[in-house]
Amino acid sequence: MHHVIARTLSIAALTTLPMLASAQLAGNVALTTNYKFRGQDQDMLGKDDFANNSYFKPAIQGGLDYAFGDSGFYVGNWNSSVNWLKGNAIEMDFYGGYKFKGGPIDWDVGVLTYVYPGNTAGNTTEIYGAGTWANESFGAFTAKYSWTVSKDYFNYAGNQGDSGLDGTNTGYLNLAYTKEIIPRVTLKAAVGYTFFSSDIRSLGYKDYVDFNVGAAYDFGSGLSLGGYVQGGNEQSAFNAVVSPGIPSPIGPIGQTTYSPNATRFILILTKTL
Repeated sequence: MHHVIARTLSIAALTTLPMLASAQLAGNVALTTNYKFRGQDQDMLGKDDFANNSYFKPAIQGGLDYAFGDSGFYVGNWNSSVNWLKGNAIEMDFYGGYKFKGGPIDWDVGVLTYVYPGNTAGNTTEIYGAGTWANESFGAFTAKYSWTVSKDYFNYAGNQGDSGLDGTNTGYLNLAYTKEIIPRVTLKAAVGYTFFSSDIRSLGYKDYVDFNVGAAYDFGSGLSLGGYVQGGNEQSAFNAVVSPGIPSPIGPIGQTTYSPNATRFILILTKTL
């Protein structure tokens, strides 16, 4: 029996070795002047828990991707410093999926979980599907749809706080285009649309459009610098108080607010490993 088990393990190992040998591990690190996710600032907490409306909100980011050879399967992790939940300072993304070719389209399907250690109210899980059509002359077009399957969507519904509301079925559609316009310079443009669940909309939040347009310069050896204009519409629906002002019978006097959807010019320095 021991010989049979040993032989079975040996065969399994030999079968797995080619896949392991062709597996690809890639990494990346980045510094950004402001981390926006779907058009919204991810550094929101300021003094005395009021909103931080600074233009410069630097973040450090990085991740690893592991592809299982030519099988099409992959897993990965990406992280960024953030500041929008009390007790939390980092976003950790874990994902896995399958890429395959279907006619002229490169397809990608998978699942992604956003984790916020120290404050799980923001934890969100989505499943996604994307298709990319690329042509050397015209560039690459990508359409991606992400569908929320967790009980909440980045704490918008407040489900973990026993709000009784649900963020499930919130969706996000993103259309992106990239093209090398001159040697080493790549144009990047994207537009997205967030469809909130009815429970989230009942709180006054509105479905909104976000945008990201700019270009990146490739210095070589995996180092690039990008400059982008990012933001979103429906800004007043997401206003946060920066300064409470002075209380009065008719309401706060001198109160100032700020929207995380505000348009910003952002620089990102990236190194792929």
